[in-house]
Amino acid sequence: MPEEKIEWYHEFINTNYKPKNDDVKALFYYEPAENITPEDAIGRVASESSSGTWTTLTETPKLLPKVKAYAYRYDSNYVRIAYPRILFENSSVPGMMSGIGGNIYGMKAVKNLRLIDVELPLDYIKDFKGPNYGSDVIKRIFKRKSGPVTSVVPKPKLGYTAEEHAKKVGYAVWKGGIDCVKDDENLTSQTFNKFEERVKLLAKYRDKAMKETGQIKDAFINVTAPDLKELEKRVKLVHDNGFRYFMIDMVVSGFTAVGTAVQLAYDYDMAIHGHRAMHAMFTRNPKHGMTMLFFAKLMRLIGVDQIHTGTGVGKLEGSAESIMAMEKMLMQQEINEIENVRLHQKWGKIKPVLPVSSGGLHPGILPAVFDIYGTMDIGLQVGGGTQGHPDGIEAGARAVMQAIEAYKQKTSLKEYAENHKELRRALEKWGSLKPI
Repeated sequence: MPEEKIEWYHEFINTNYKPKNDDVKALFYYEPAENITPEDAIGRVASESSSGTWTTLTETPKLLPKVKAYAYRYDSNYVRIAYPRILFENSSVPGMMSGIGGNIYGMKAVKNLRLIDVELPLDYIKDFKGPNYGSDVIKRIFKRKSGPVTSVVPKPKLGYTAEEHAKKVGYAVWKGGIDCVKDDENLTSQTFNKFEERVKLLAKYRDKAMKETGQIKDAFINVTAPDLKELEKRVKLVHDNGFRYFMIDMVVSGFTAVGTAVQLAYDYDMAIHGHRAMHAMFTRNPKHGMTMLFFAKLMRLIGVDQIHTGTGVGKLEGSAESIMAMEKMLMQQEINEIENVRLHQKWGKIKPVLPVSSGGLHPGILPAVFDIYGTMDIGLQVGGGTQGHPDGIEAGARAVMQAIEAYKQKTSLKEYAENHKELRRALEKWGSLKPI
């Protein structure tokens, strides 16, 4: 008798398959484990992330042919897999990621696996709201024709009381011309800086700064919470105190919490500042995990208005090339493919997202940031590079705004600093230092 077939992984490989318009198409980098062929590895990835299992089955449902994913193109260490649209629940990123980012990462047959990008069909995208404001925050909230939207994080990251946070730092940077004060990612509601007290005090000093400067001021207050009920309570408190924004740590909160936050943002007509804390645990390894580009794509889909994307010159990892690939994915309505970096994508009605440059910035390197992004319509976050100014926090804020104005006027920082003391003092301390 012929030997009975046990595995069926290769049935999920079909190089003759032509992806349908409504297929979800994923691009993976993969490395087979020792003694595993490429076909053995990619067959398992396509199978386990869709409708397969480890052995042949005695009975299968009639629907099976319509729910099988196919590895339809592979060469070198890259494979493209097409997933039938029917596999994924409408408007559910958790549902989709449970497949394409699920058990496959734990399979012994793959040594490394990295989800580079996914082309999402319009039939899937249409059920998502996307951002409430997106890049329109510049015009709709700050009433300006162009950016950047500036913010400062009180540094040190933790240690300020709510009063010090709001008055010593917040009020000073607002007076110095900065648009927003931003909580750091690990400031939530500690005993020394309770959330409720911080919100109320920030509102008090925001109103004072707006009256004195005649400028619109806001804050990115971190509503990241231990449960959804507390999340809703915190967003409501921020809204009730007159803020147009709130901030959430996207990764640690999870897709479901971000989705809930988006619903609240629409209910209260607010914008969401998305912090990417913890992303590098799965995005930094170039051979494994998932790219920051695809994570940012998911956040645009769900509906975050602005997202940290890196600097290219600051203290955090991320090349200028990867930043630009991500920036265009966030800001454009149709994006071309870059081989093994980014897939083609149409966004339909989903609004653009404002990219945010953050991490080790100071006035001396702001021109380099604008050059990398190719635009000033970004979020710009300068923490230590404001508060480390030799003449204090308000002077540091003025130095940041002077560096921005110099770039707008196409004037070198050195020349502009001749008549602007705050910028001159900043350049004397930091020059064009690129932190590591």
